[in-house]
Amino acid sequence: MIRGPLDKEGPDRLYTVTGGRSRADESRFDMVTLIVSESDPTPGMQSEHVRILRMCRRPLSVVEISSYLELPVSVVKILLCDLLDTGRITARHPQAAARPGGRLPGPETLKKVLVALQNL
Repeated sequence: MIRGPLDKEGPDRLYTVTGGRSRADESRFDMVTLIVSESDPTPGMQSEHVRILRMCRRPLSVVEISSYLELPVSVVKILLCDLLDTGRITARHPQAAARPGGRLPGPETLKKVLVALQNL
């Protein structure tokens, strides 16, 4: 059996990483929630927690963290819950970044931004 990048970790390793937990509180994070470190790693921390804290010194989305760690998003969400519960990270939901009045830019504005970025 040929293993791809997302399934290279055995189930026993993922079980160990999550402490046997299989689900995170789905309401706390979605794929585009931005994560920012609020503290430095401390001695004795789990290696995945250390990596998350170091990589999130600048905002990263949950899906980006998953990609960099080469772990399933579900596992990353469990790890992020641990860090959020201890105050080591802040989660910024995209809705919090909306313009005043709670409205996001319309599709035409987003298309113009995309075209401008592609022209760079």
